[in-house]
Amino acid sequence: MNTVIKSTDEKMTKSVKHLETEFAEIRAGRANPAVLDKVKVDYYGTPTAVNQLAAVSVTEARTLIIQPWDVSILRSIEKAIQTSDIGINPQNDGKVIRMIFPPLTEDRRKEIVKEIAKMGEETKVSVRSIRRDAMDKLKGMKKSSEITEDDQKHAEKKIQDITDRHIKSIDSLTEKKQKQIMEI
Repeated sequence: MNTVIKSTDEKMTKSVKHLETEFAEIRAGRANPAVLDKVKVDYYGTPTAVNQLAAVSVTEARTLIIQPWDVSILRSIEKAIQTSDIGINPQNDGKVIRMIFPPLTEDRRKEIVKEIAKMGEETKVSVRSIRRDAMDKLKGMKKSSEITEDDQKHAEKKIQDITDRHIKSIDSLTEKKQKQIMEI
């Protein structure tokens, strides 16, 4: 019974962490090194993350500087950024790559806010699905007489409390990210 509760909590926590990662990758008009997390550069035949090939830093609110440790890879990094879906054209000066993030239009902000709400809802659905699976396991355990009815009710209450906590966390993360987008 306790293993069901523990695994349920772990799965829900993973869903919330995944949402946080997704939110970090959203381009919000501010320079954020996390937008490069999905960009892979062909480095001697191996797809490698940009942050493993270069120092990535934010110099101004909307400027990201990528300074490779090996200058010969500069062109490959630039090409990888151009072919990614970031939507920003990198500027290569021979030593570093600059990425200047344009300010977001009002329409684009509203679009991003809707996307964020959708991502939050999808994560809630995922958490509720995990809850349903856990409840089904508990019913199965009760049916096969592994636990008593009282144990089942107690475990179901704990799982519901864990679910409520994670849903509240998702709502909080979603609201915070939406505010951040609208304030830029």
